[in-house]
Amino acid sequence: MHVGHLLQLDSLDLTLLWGEESLLGREISGVTATDLEDPARFLQEGEVVLSGLVWWNPGDARAKTDRFVSALRTSGATALLAGEETHGTVPDELIDSCREHRVPLLAVPARTSFRAITEAVYLRQWGDLSRLPAPHYALPENVRTELSRLLDRGADPGELLDRALAPLGGPPCYLLTSSGRTVARTPSAPALPADRAALSVRGAEGTTLRIQAESGTYDAWHLHLPAGAEVPPRVLHEIAEVVAQSRHDHDRRRTAGQQAADALVVAMGAGVAGLGPDTKAIEGALHACGLRTEGSYRVLVATVGGTEGRTDAADALTEALSHAAQATFVVGGAEGGEAVAIVEEQEDIWRQLGDVWPLLAECEPKATALHAGVSAPCAAAGLGAALGQARYALAAARSTSPGSARMTAVEELSTLESLLAGVPAEVRAAYCARTLGPLTQSDSASHAMLLETLEVFLAHNCSWARTAEALHLHVNTVHYRIERVEVLTGRDLSRLDHKLDLRAALLCR
Repeated sequence: MHVGHLLQLDSLDLTLLWGEESLLGREISGVTATDLEDPARFLQEGEVVLSGLVWWNPGDARAKTDRFVSALRTSGATALLAGEETHGTVPDELIDSCREHRVPLLAVPARTSFRAITEAVYLRQWGDLSRLPAPHYALPENVRTELSRLLDRGADPGELLDRALAPLGGPPCYLLTSSGRTVARTPSAPALPADRAALSVRGAEGTTLRIQAESGTYDAWHLHLPAGAEVPPRVLHEIAEVVAQSRHDHDRRRTAGQQAADALVVAMGAGVAGLGPDTKAIEGALHACGLRTEGSYRVLVATVGGTEGRTDAADALTEALSHAAQATFVVGGAEGGEAVAIVEEQEDIWRQLGDVWPLLAECEPKATALHAGVSAPCAAAGLGAALGQARYALAAARSTSPGSARMTAVEELSTLESLLAGVPAEVRAAYCARTLGPLTQSDSASHAMLLETLEVFLAHNCSWARTAEALHLHVNTVHYRIERVEVLTGRDLSRLDHKLDLRAALLCR
């Protein structure tokens, strides 16, 4: 379905405010409704965006409007459908901004519901069934009543799916996250590995419908019917609405526990800041989070794209841990865009997470790098120190793979090179400059030659003969160069500690 098709539907009565013909011919992949000022992280490429313009006020600066429209353009939205009900009309500055950013803009009259637009898109995508009698393509009244009752008592999504699809014979159906985690499935649906599920969500096979909720890039829910399973689109849409209410309840419970998780991170951070661990405060915070005060824990710290995006990092960390079977954890936030998870230890949990981490990165290929660090197991009293370990492992992950997703555990820091990777870049640079001295002068060809000789000499366990052979030099030349290195650096390469100093400096370059 194209944006232009929406304009042709008399029942919607949409008005084109701006849009070139070539842009109106773009394919619509889905629909998202939002009134966030910056909705970028909730959008998928190809979607039309419905907005009631609650985020806009007449006295706002133009930059606010441009930020909203720019987020749509960057995310690849096909069009903005702006509701007229809130302000009586679509503001001129929004029209101007959409024209500048080349985002088609359609006005939605107050009498047209966003649900009608959403249904029109999905009915067209999965077949035009609007001409058939509605009773054949809607959930029976008794099923809707029972689903409402199940929602009221907090039934899990699996029970909702099973009951909703029972009148159709219980076809296989999954509720999957963007990273391929199975939230729920009907009894007839076989277990689906996360990597295959992630491909299915991205349209590799079958039919997938994204649940419209305030979810992030990594933890969005999708209804998925495998190839061969048939459910009338209107029924699928109604089931999606029921699941959306379940997701709302899920997010509300998660938000309710956020304050306790943040308080636990603050209590842990006091020890890292040099104030000493407050064991009673940590134990009290653990209890408030529903975690045991005894037993073993790991701490994980994650960031998305450096020092920003705490919410995205928390979503990614929560989603990754949700993949681990029976993992008990909480996720809080810290300064500098970090998300911090406290996880009850179970065998090889960080290895499980390492397998899942690339799947999360594939949820948003255009996003900046996704990094995480994992501490060693610790008791409750050692959570502050474990937070420091996890941050160091995080720094090592960033240094090792700056442009891609990586999760590093402290157990992996088993070599001098991996250990130094966690040292801040500015500290490494200062150490390198101080230890190697004039050898770091990039404009000196002779110093570059000496650095190469030093590196080969150390790599060959300080063997004069093997170094000479590797560099195609006479042994006497190697002796002369190494003596020059010793003079310029003030180090004695017959001493083990000085060898280590210079080796570390070379690794810090």
